[in-house]
Parts: sequence; C-alpha cells; structure tokens
Amino acid sequence: MNDSALHEGRIYVAGHRGLVGSAVVRRLHAEGLHNIVTATRDELDLTVPGDVMAFFEAQRPSHVLLAAAKVGGILANSQEPVAFIRDNLAIQANVIEACHRFQVRKLVFLGSSCIYPKFAAQPITESALLSGALEPTNEAYAIAKIAGIKACAAYNRQHGSNFLALMPTNLYGPGDNYDLLGSHVLPALMRRAHEARAQGLDELVVWGSGTPRRELMHVDDLASACLFALQRLDASDIGECVNIGVGSDLSIREIAEIVMRVVGYQGRIVFDTSKPDGTPRKLLDVSVMKHLGWSARIPLAEGIHSAYQDFLTRFTGQAAPALSTH
Repeated sequence: MNDSALHEGRIYVAGHRGLVGSAVVRRLHAEGLHNIVTATRDELDLTVPGDVMAFFEAQRPSHVLLAAAKVGGILANSQEPVAFIRDNLAIQANVIEACHRFQVRKLVFLGSSCIYPKFAAQPITESALLSGALEPTNEAYAIAKIAGIKACAAYNRQHGSNFLALMPTNLYGPGDNYDLLGSHVLPALMRRAHEARAQGLDELVVWGSGTPRRELMHVDDLASACLFALQRLDASDIGECVNIGVGSDLSIREIAEIVMRVVGYQGRIVFDTSKPDGTPRKLLDVSVMKHLGWSARIPLAEGIHSAYQDFLTRFTGQAAPALSTH
C-alpha cells in the first residue's frame, strides 16, 4: 500500500542526474509521484552548509533520498582520497542536519557495500560493520559512508528521526559512468569490450586476475528498493543499516564473458595482473530485506543488455544486438 504522505508532501532527490538518482526519479514518476524537488550541482552545492539550509527552508521537502555523492572506481579512489572523504562527509553532514532542522518525515541515505571489512565473512551481514580493516583502495570513501550511517543512527537515537541507511551492492545500468579512469568494473568492461569489437582487436584486457567475485545489481532494482523504503519502512525496522543486493555473485572472468556475449565481441580475455584486484569477494546477505518483503528482480544478462543499449544510444546512436539466450 502506498504511503499517502509521499503524495501529500515533496520528495527531494539529491543527486538526480547520477546513476542512482536518475533511476529513482524514473521510478517515482512511474508510480505517479511527480511532487519531486531537484537541484543541479550548479544550482546547489551540497558541500556548502548555508546553501543547503537555504534550499531546505525554501523547498520544505517531506521526504529526502540522498543519492548525491562523489563516487568512482579503484583508480579514482586511490588517486583522490582527499576529495572522496572531504566531499562525502560534507554532503552527508549538511543534508542530514537539514533533514533534522526542517523536520523531514523520512530520509533514505544511500551508502555502499564497500563499508564492510575487506575480509568479512561471506555473505556479508549488516553486523559485520566495523568488525575489521577496510579495503585500502577505497578506504576514504568507505569511512565517509560509515560516518553517514552512524550520523543517521545518532539523529534517530537523540532526536527520534526516521533516517534509514541503505547499503547497495555494486550497481550498473542506464546513466552509468564509462570513463575508464573513474568507472566501476562493469561499465569499464562494457566500454573495453565495445571498443575491442569496433577496432577488431583479438584481445580484451581486463584488470586483475579475474578471480575476485562481484555481486551486481541493476540500478532500477535499487530504485525499487528506495521506493519500498520510502513507502513501507521505518528506521526501527532495519537497525543502523540494511543491505540491498541480489544475493548471488560471479567472478570477474564470468562477468567479462557475459559482457562479451552481450556486446558481440568474440576475442579472448587477457588479464593484466599488474593491476589491483581489490576486495576478493563482496557478497551481501540480503535476508533482512527479503524478510521485510523486497527482493531484486532483474536478471544479470538482461540488465547488462539494457545497460549496453543505453551506452550505445548515448555514445554511438546505434541499437544493441538482440540478447542471445545461449
């Protein structure tokens, strides 16, 4: 049953132009929710406290989805740790305080599965938070997101707020970033496979050994989970945070093979073991959300095909080949 408060109030989606925020806006519109407030980075710098407070005072949102963040892959995280910790801490602190000060009914704060220890037991339960050392290559980003989780919990405990922290697994889909220096594993693989096919190359070079395993979720599934949280969940339902994922994973080699099939590239894979692997495995335990009534629905091959169509539309104007069932 829909939360009538969503229709009566105003929903602020922070980061509406990004991969996650744009998917959330699409989903809200699909549900008939058009009372959405947005602001571009030029219109509102979320790292500036006074600007954020002025925006909230003028717009008075009743619900907030915080999808704005500085994000990137292993290389970007390794080279720019200052920006990843500074900007994300500032964005979170400002938006969370504004939600408290202007009595937002519900905040959905989005974190990341990288908050968990590098060698956490698999699948990773929410209780693994702060139980071990983080993956060094994205430590700055992870610490910022952990601070956001703890901030939400602190406001809930001290002020009775209704701030929910959702921790999604690795995401992909329409609107993704395909910059080879700043993208995550799947969009980077997709671009490399596309370029290898277009250039007639015999080899597709993949970073690392190919053995690490990754759980991948289509961003439209995360948007579905965000709507579910806005409609049906309260902070008291989930504790400090809750995992959002598909509950299964594949090796980087297996993911690369699916991408090659979708793209239509028939060369061979070569692994560049001089590049870092990152976390060996990062599979989320999604039993809490499943018990609460939500599960991911989009199969990986189907999701990658839709992502490739988006890539082609944005960068080449072509159509994706039909998805093979083999």
